[in-house]
Amino acid sequence: MVAPRTFSSQQCKTQILSSMLSLALLLTEVTLLHADKTSCQYDVFKPQVATCSDDIAPSITISTVRAEQKELNVTPVHSVNIAFKTATFGMGCFWGAESLFGGTQGILRTTVGYEGGSKDSPTYRSLGDHTEVLEIDYDPKTISFKQLLDLFWNNHEYGLTNPIKRQYMSLILYHDDEQKKIAEESIVEEQKKRVPEKIITEILPKGKFYPAEDYHQKYRLQGHKDLAETLNLDAKLLRTSYVATKLNGYLAGVGGVKQFKEEIDTLGLTPSQKEYCLYQVEQNEGMGLYC
Repeated sequence: MVAPRTFSSQQCKTQILSSMLSLALLLTEVTLLHADKTSCQYDVFKPQVATCSDDIAPSITISTVRAEQKELNVTPVHSVNIAFKTATFGMGCFWGAESLFGGTQGILRTTVGYEGGSKDSPTYRSLGDHTEVLEIDYDPKTISFKQLLDLFWNNHEYGLTNPIKRQYMSLILYHDDEQKKIAEESIVEEQKKRVPEKIITEILPKGKFYPAEDYHQKYRLQGHKDLAETLNLDAKLLRTSYVATKLNGYLAGVGGVKQFKEEIDTLGLTPSQKEYCLYQVEQNEGMGLYC
């Protein structure tokens, strides 16, 4: 007769936890079956994400878009005739900042670049003492400089109180005395919220802005290569296009589905472009900014 196995208390706990995990995974697998029996792939390390085999992103082709444009007489809205003011911020990596403001109502154009230093003609690989910044053209009748500052304070990639290399420093470059006054008042109010830490954001006068390389402009939009190709974006339009500015934000999930649906018919998009973009906005809403 074989003697029964004995387990230590720790072994028992391990065995029980293993069984519970197996059961949990089994229940998860069952739960993620569609009514039509279509199965989903489930990432246990990201339990909020389930990618289903029937959830296929709409495709988009240049030939289809060109045919729609011809039939419907529609073209992308690259330029808008709206009086604007300009703001310039350094908030860490400029990819995320450009999406943040691009998906904000009242923003007309965004351009990423380098500023704040002394080096002539800086590049990403030879930045010198410059900082990555975002230049923003905005409609002051829709959004105020103070509201832009609220976004600035609340959406830095890095902390406002921890020293960091100059490339990613927190920086406000004011364009006139009014912006300087509002920025100085704003930093005082923001500092009150962060005692005992000290905000290290610098407020400096606007200098010469050097646009970043083309591959940095509208980085999230350029990640959707097929869509970007249908927009006919040359080097200039990557920096100045209204529709590119807006889509670069919306495709990253900024603004959300409701706001995008309200604005979608003002962008000069074809039905297939709208379908593609709406799907991406639905997928990415609430995912957060990243670089």
